[in-house]
Amino acid sequence: MKISNETKIGVLAVISIVLLIIGFNFLKGKSVFKTGNFIYANFTNTKGILVSNPVLANGYRIGTVYEIVENDKSLQSIKVAIKLKKEYNIPSDSYAMIEANPLGVTSIVIKLGSSKSLLTHNSTITTKENEGLITQLSNTITPTVDQVKNTFHTLDSTLKNINSILDATTKNNLQVTVANINKLTASLLVSSANIEKMLVAQSGSIAQTMDNVNSFSKNLADNNSKITNTIQNLETATGKLANSNIDNAVNSLQQAVDKMNTTLTKLNSSEGSLGLLLNDKTLYNNLTNTVRSANILIDDLKTHPKRYVNISVFGKKDKSTPLKAPLSETKQ
Repeated sequence: MKISNETKIGVLAVISIVLLIIGFNFLKGKSVFKTGNFIYANFTNTKGILVSNPVLANGYRIGTVYEIVENDKSLQSIKVAIKLKKEYNIPSDSYAMIEANPLGVTSIVIKLGSSKSLLTHNSTITTKENEGLITQLSNTITPTVDQVKNTFHTLDSTLKNINSILDATTKNNLQVTVANINKLTASLLVSSANIEKMLVAQSGSIAQTMDNVNSFSKNLADNNSKITNTIQNLETATGKLANSNIDNAVNSLQQAVDKMNTTLTKLNSSEGSLGLLLNDKTLYNNLTNTVRSANILIDDLKTHPKRYVNISVFGKKDKSTPLKAPLSETKQ
């Protein structure tokens, strides 16, 4: 029996379509004959999970999503078939949850439990809802935003109270205070500039002071021997002074002072010749009268010399009245 070319082409086309379907499902991780190890999970929200998305346990890929079907028409429960790569020992108290990755592929993560009983083929694993990163951030940020709002309300109330308390005079005083603070800040800036100039290594006042201190220290070091000799001389002089008989000298000086005091006491009294000479007014008056009489005699001698010495043969004797007071007193 001879097969026509059209039949051969038709059969070849059918075979190609079947292979294409099988290959497409194979690339998606789905087997046409549904062979392998399967477990199932029921979710209320699949969060965009797709067939062939990975299934992970401890970060390791153990299978893929094989099929997603709704359990009822209300879409309250969605059944997800998970095809495992091979038979794994998954504890019966494990649970599955969907992790949505905004930057990658959404996956199903199985959190392994500690039960000794294991899930069997076609078993249904417990599921839990994962809030996701955005939901967690939202839950974390929402209380903070509420606190910030409350803070702003409190701040607004405080500012209103301050505005009601501060009258025009107080506001003016605050403005003056701020102006004074600005002046103080400017003064501090000037002071900082001056201090910086003082701290300049080459020309600053502190640098010059340090140079002077260094020079003084150098002079001390250079004259160390002279200073040592001076100190030794002072020690020698102090030793001699300590070894000298100072007590005797002080006693002798005290005795001399006592004798001088005794002499001065006698001079101030009326005892003795010097005491009488210094304290007797009669002696003073007599001496004064004697000196006055001598002055009168000398002035009279100058005025009337012929009364006392007559050297002329034919002259007359001076018979005028003698002086009774010195010339200086008679002229007054």
